[in-house]
Amino acid sequence: MILATTTVEDLDTFVKIYGTKGADKRKLHGSKGSTVFRDPNEPDRLWAIFDWDLEGWGNFASDPDVPPIMQEAGHKTRPQVGELVGRFDA
Repeated sequence: MILATTTVEDLDTFVKIYGTKGADKRKLHGSKGSTVFRDPNEPDRLWAIFDWDLEGWGNFASDPDVPPIMQEAGHKTRPQVGELVGRFDA
């Protein structure tokens, strides 16, 4: 699992591209899916939880086709990955 955050220009545009071109490219690099949340304090900030390993994420991030997709989706910042602190049973 990977937690990432980014900021976007327009939520509707982001969702459209993220759910189509972005999804195809993520799947190509091994992502098994994601869940996206909007930050309650910063309306342009999104958080995503990916069912993905770090190797696949790294391959995705270095794919030369990704920056144009992200630009089309309206990313204002490059996604940042959160640091895993631990896993707990409850």
